[in-house]
Amino acid sequence: MRLRLRPYLRYKLLNSLFTGLSVGSIFVIYQPLQPSIYSVGGILLALGMLIIAKFYDLLLNIRRYFQIALLVELVMLALVGIFLLHPYTYMTALLIYAGYQLTFMFGAYLVRAETLIVRKASALAKVDIAKQIGYLAGMVIGFLFYQIVDGDKQTQVYRLHYLLLGVEIAIIWFFIHSFERRR
Repeated sequence: MRLRLRPYLRYKLLNSLFTGLSVGSIFVIYQPLQPSIYSVGGILLALGMLIIAKFYDLLLNIRRYFQIALLVELVMLALVGIFLLHPYTYMTALLIYAGYQLTFMFGAYLVRAETLIVRKASALAKVDIAKQIGYLAGMVIGFLFYQIVDGDKQTQVYRLHYLLLGVEIAIIWFFIHSFERRR
């Protein structure tokens, strides 16, 4: 496999846009959860990150990076779908929290692997710039969305998830097109 930088930059921009858009919604979605859930989630997150770090020698290559990052994006797509189908239940909040924790487990690995895969400092700078522009744009769009869209906070967050669904589909498309199979 070989990384194609231009679609990868679009992927990183959209991925960070998703993060920026979704930041405010998490507080509304997680409302039914008890504080002890966050402690348990944090413990499981730390244990998961320890286990993943033990396997870096097997995981730090472009093929595994592709597989794991795609898994993370598919989990995010599933979480958006779950929320759209079953908003504001305790079980939905718990599933979304668990899904986010699962994706966070791979966070350090994905950053390390990305550095090895992208390689050139100039390309890494472009990746980080795309990520920051995407995050900033997501925060601004999220703010404007909440100012413009009518309804209580739950209605607003629910409507935002239709936008998140479209963004996540685009993220997956650009991510897949960021990799070229060598023959």
